[in-house]
Amino acid sequence: MSGVARTRRARLVLVCVIVLLGGAVVLSLGVGARAIAPADVVQAFFAPDPDSADHTVVLSQRVPRTVIGLLAGAALALAGTVMQGLTRNPLADPGLFGVNAGAAVAVLAAITLAGITTPAGFVWFAFAGAAVAALVVAVIGSRGADGGNPAKLALTGAAVTAGLTAVMLMILTTNREALDVYRYWSVGGLTARGLDAVAAVAGPVAVGLVLAALCARGLDLIALGEETATGLGHNVTRTRALGILAIVLLCGGATAIAGPIVFLGLLVPHALRALAGSDYRWLLLIGAPAGAAVLLLSDVLGRVIALPGEVQAGLVVAFVGAPLLISLVLRTRQVAL
Repeated sequence: MSGVARTRRARLVLVCVIVLLGGAVVLSLGVGARAIAPADVVQAFFAPDPDSADHTVVLSQRVPRTVIGLLAGAALALAGTVMQGLTRNPLADPGLFGVNAGAAVAVLAAITLAGITTPAGFVWFAFAGAAVAALVVAVIGSRGADGGNPAKLALTGAAVTAGLTAVMLMILTTNREALDVYRYWSVGGLTARGLDAVAAVAGPVAVGLVLAALCARGLDLIALGEETATGLGHNVTRTRALGILAIVLLCGGATAIAGPIVFLGLLVPHALRALAGSDYRWLLLIGAPAGAAVLLLSDVLGRVIALPGEVQAGLVVAFVGAPLLISLVLRTRQVAL
């Protein structure tokens, strides 16, 4: 396929994804245990009636979870794309850097040491825990003569994750109150958080989005091999540093407001490579709205498959992601390291 044809195809995919995202937003605002007509949703924004139960549901419940879905979905998709590019590993996802484990231990610390029992209170703890864990992996994995080697980063991430998981399980098995509070957050979802939580992490996530975009050209060159990229005059160390920082900010922010949602960072990059090619400039541009749309649609599906209750978005994404991961393991003959 020629370069012009690939660009045209990528543009078509981008348009389709944006349309899909618009539909996902509409569904997120109107669909749930209480179905709300589109006209009432529009009226809630432009002429809100404080006595209308529908308007109250839209503005106080569905708008915050829609905004959280947009921000967290976009952040996780971009983080997964950057991580797969940096490690040249198609099975890499944000959890590889210990993000979920770091956030989980920090949340448990907030519960047991600070007595915080609401998801809104976990935000900065989860963000800090995710960031510290990822930075520890990056620093340790970057030391030595082969520092920054994808295999070394993966092994370091696995080791840090294992250690933090042991700490997490020790706390959960010895503290009943921590278990009761933590088990809801750990599922991953868009409920019980408000726009104040979004405001707390919007800045770091925005910086992460910019840094991810700055990595695009470097990731295309790294895909050719680090020696080739260096031979072409590219500063691989700079791209790796920017990419790791972007992953820390994006994953930390998303995990803080939505919990440890797995597989999204793995799903989106793979789907987009099949549809739009392997140019990271397009993958990152399309990845943000695609990730947001996937998370919002998962949340909407979770609202309607178990009425009058709900299934959290994190569980829906996992149900879809698990078969995909098995498929990748069976079909991938070689993982580049």
